[in-house]
Amino acid sequence: MARQDGSERFTHRTVTGPAGPIHLVEQGTGPLVLLVHGFPESWYSWRHQLPALAAAGHRAVALDVRGYGRSAGPAAVEAYRMRELVEDNVAVVHALGEESAVIVGHDWGATIAANSGLLRPAVFRAVGLLSVPYTPRGGPRPSDVFSRVGGDEEFYVSYFQEPGRAEAEIEPDVRGWLAGFYAALSADTMAGPGAPDPHFVGAGGMLRDRFPAGRLPGWLGEADLDVYAGDFERTGFTGALNRYRNMDRDWEDLAAYDGAPLTQPSLFVGGSLDASTTWLADAIEAFPVTLPGLVSSHLLDGCGHWVQQERPGETNRLLVDWLARVTRAGSRSG
Repeated sequence: MARQDGSERFTHRTVTGPAGPIHLVEQGTGPLVLLVHGFPESWYSWRHQLPALAAAGHRAVALDVRGYGRSAGPAAVEAYRMRELVEDNVAVVHALGEESAVIVGHDWGATIAANSGLLRPAVFRAVGLLSVPYTPRGGPRPSDVFSRVGGDEEFYVSYFQEPGRAEAEIEPDVRGWLAGFYAALSADTMAGPGAPDPHFVGAGGMLRDRFPAGRLPGWLGEADLDVYAGDFERTGFTGALNRYRNMDRDWEDLAAYDGAPLTQPSLFVGGSLDASTTWLADAIEAFPVTLPGLVSSHLLDGCGHWVQQERPGETNRLLVDWLARVTRAGSRSG
């Protein structure tokens, strides 16, 4: 049953996906825009975009990705491979009575959105990427690459890939861990130049050894943190972390797409202080080849990783402008 959530008039609903229920939050009418969150978040990371996109004449729908929030959380690790998540997105579009949609993702959601466009181009007619640029499948096996990142220090992806290990760090204090993780990657609370990198395991054997403590980033109020913590305290972190544990499977599954460009009209928005944009600067430079349909690309000066929450006004303006251009182009081609 649909329900209304407070003054923002979000409609919550559940549709059936390949692995079970998928929880959606919807606002507005018009062309469908599907919003896909990253780690460790939920549909709530799009709370500022839903009303803005609705006001601009779109049907904005944010989902809880498989393993998060009120969506299904299968037990099998391999249930979280990329192909499965793409089919969840297809199921949402069809369950909402549509044949196609624009898809926008942040963090892992950006990678899921890009692969949705790559694998199911007839369903996803345009792709927006926030924080994480498109990088085509290729190169060595991912786990081999990550094991070499940082030299003697252990990279967070390798840490997350070991079943149960990160859960043992996070789940005894979900709220505190989330607060530190969000702060570590936010422009106003991240450590300054020369400080130990929070993307690597600290001397105490945990990521949180390097998280800032005692102050929330400006975009995250106590009530916002309560929403995120409440979800993960209920579900645990295994479903979310299982995305990292399928990167080698994805590399094998997507071998036929090695080096493939994403050709739909696209958008990229990143933060200038986000490690995702500095580490993957070569991927951004390669956009003329990898994203031949790129409409616009933006780095928000002084912004960290959580772009749509740190800079909601700027992000909304860029999304609305891009969607207007995509819609006009679609009308002319139709």
